[in-house]
Amino acid sequence: MKEIIPYTNNMQAVESLDNGGRFFNVFTKEDDGVISQAELSKVAGFLSGKQEMILHLEMLLSELSVSSKNNVLSKLDDTLKLAYQKYQPKHMTVAAAIDHGKLSSSIIIEGVPKLVDSQTEFNGFIMIPIMTGKVTTFSMIPIIDQFDVYEVRDEISDTKVIIAHAKGHQKLPETKLSIGGVLKELKKSKAEKGTTSKYLETYYHSMLKQKV
Repeated sequence: MKEIIPYTNNMQAVESLDNGGRFFNVFTKEDDGVISQAELSKVAGFLSGKQEMILHLEMLLSELSVSSKNNVLSKLDDTLKLAYQKYQPKHMTVAAAIDHGKLSSSIIIEGVPKLVDSQTEFNGFIMIPIMTGKVTTFSMIPIIDQFDVYEVRDEISDTKVIIAHAKGHQKLPETKLSIGGVLKELKKSKAEKGTTSKYLETYYHSMLKQKV
C-alpha cells in the first residue's frame, strides 16, 4: 500500500498534475490548463487502471477545500471527467462501508489498523482467478496467504472491517489513517457455504492531521 501525502492547496495540486506526462506522451503539454490520464499516471507512479488512478487522485485532493478541489477537477480532460464520475470513491465510516458499501467500488475509510495475528482462528477466504489455457476458473484461498490482514474498528458502533495489505510491503503504523481501496467479498469459511462479508483491498493510505 502506497503512502500518499495530500496536496495542501489547489495551486500545488495543479502544478503537480498538469505536468506534461512522460517523455513519450507527445500529445500532452505541461502547464496547459488540462490534466490528462497520462499526466495523472505520471503522478501515480505507474501505468494502472482508471479506478486506481481516480482513487489516488481523490486521496491527493482529500485535504483541499470544496472550492479548491472543484477547481482542480474542472481541469481534468473529458476522458478523466467521465472516469471520475464512474469511479469517484465514497468517503464512508467503517460501519457504513460494511452495511452499505457496494462490492467492487472504491471506498475511503478512517481508522487505526491493527494487525491480525496469522496464528489466530481467523479464517476468511478470498477467490482468486486461475488461468488454464483459455479458461478462467476461481479458487478459494485463505486471505492471510495473499495479504497482511488488519482490522479497523468503527469508533462509535465498534463494527470492524478487514483490510488487506499486500505482503512484502512495510507494515502499517498503528495510528489513525485515511485508507483507500476497493471493497471485495470475504467468505467466512469453506464449511460455511453462502456466508460472506466484505473486506477492503487497500492501495493507498495517508496520515491524518492531528486536531489541535
